[in-house]
Amino acid sequence: MAESELFKQISNLETEQKNSASENLDLMTTREIIELINNEDKTVPLAVEKVIPEIEKAVDLIHSHFKNGGRLFYIGAGTSGRLGIVDASECPPTFGSNPEMVQGIIAGGEKAVFAAQEGAEDSEENGITAIKEKNITQNDVLCGIAASGRTPFVKGAINYCFDNQIPTIMISTVPKERVISLGIKSEIYICPEVGPEVVTGSTRMKSGTAQKLVLNILTTASMVKLGKTYGNVMIDLQLTNKKLVERARKTVMSITGIDYDQAAELLENAGGNVKTALVMYFRKVSKIEAIELIKTADGFVKKAL
Repeated sequence: MAESELFKQISNLETEQKNSASENLDLMTTREIIELINNEDKTVPLAVEKVIPEIEKAVDLIHSHFKNGGRLFYIGAGTSGRLGIVDASECPPTFGSNPEMVQGIIAGGEKAVFAAQEGAEDSEENGITAIKEKNITQNDVLCGIAASGRTPFVKGAINYCFDNQIPTIMISTVPKERVISLGIKSEIYICPEVGPEVVTGSTRMKSGTAQKLVLNILTTASMVKLGKTYGNVMIDLQLTNKKLVERARKTVMSITGIDYDQAAELLENAGGNVKTALVMYFRKVSKIEAIELIKTADGFVKKAL
């Protein structure tokens, strides 16, 4: 039987090559296995560092669309899809963003978050359908995530958006030239080259780590540029649990110098919003006036002060 084109394509991917450092992995001691994995992981941030110019373009793109009320969609399959969902789900509690603002789409739907859905990633049409269901527009941004750069589900979605002038970002851990040769069309390519995995083809390892690092930067930098922090302190967090309530009080205390009870009262008067509380305290204004000052300052507390 002749080798299929798909077999040839996959076999040539950098993510599918054998790592010479781990050829005798099954003969290593526990300590040797751990040290090997750790040493390989150390190379990941360096790979991400090389694509900082592309990440910068992506952050500026996302930020500009956020400012105009646009949304960011992540789309992926398997590990890549789960990473997008994790990053999206952490934005509201961390930055007080609307859950609609950053969303994750995974091949196979919600079930695929917890268990592999075999074959879900193999259809380009399914990717296009998933995007259409979100009513994506040119005011939004689609970020495709695929370690191999070839996942059909992601390819269908990102090519559809690119062809319809919807801004696109493609994250992969194989060279940009390889991703382009696989037929992926995107406005920005972010491709940290992490090399072969410790366990051949297990892209949940170095590839997954690289993708997670990039996603962290994309949303964090974009949110900071929206005024979601005071210096390096989270001040737009949602007080959805006891821990976050206490963190908010601690934040107000550390910035204003007031005591615990005063911080609790100030936050209550501010409707639980740290930003509002800070402006109320320093500008000696009402909640309504504080909200207006923050709005005028584009969301930045320091500008409002």
